[in-house]
Amino acid sequence: QVQLVESGGGLVQAGGSLKLSCAASGRTFGSSCMGWFRQAPGKEREFVAAISRSGVSTYYADSVKGRFTISRDNAKNTVYLQMNSLKPEDTAVYYCAAGLRCIITTTREYAYWGQGTQVTVSS
Repeated sequence: QVQLVESGGGLVQAGGSLKLSCAASGRTFGSSCMGWFRQAPGKEREFVAAISRSGVSTYYADSVKGRFTISRDNAKNTVYLQMNSLKPEDTAVYYCAAGLRCIITTTREYAYWGQGTQVTVSS
């Protein structure tokens, strides 16, 4: 089993940056495929980015491509989401998730979820 705890959210002005972290417990982190999702008020949870077990392969939603970067440090059991050039429409609760299949964009493929961290981008 994997337990996930996100951190790093906050309030930032448009054009600014934030780096989210997701710390995982358990010895299976290195064998887990990781993803970031977000959910804005009144909207469904949507895919943001995914990364393979080794970190070599990554995939992004079109809305964040070129602005966000997903990475992982298996020695620290942590996955990151660097967010640059933030826009008000990036405002949401951001969740990290772990699963067995890599580079997957659907929520049902991820078995473990964190509690989320709020990101608010002001205009």
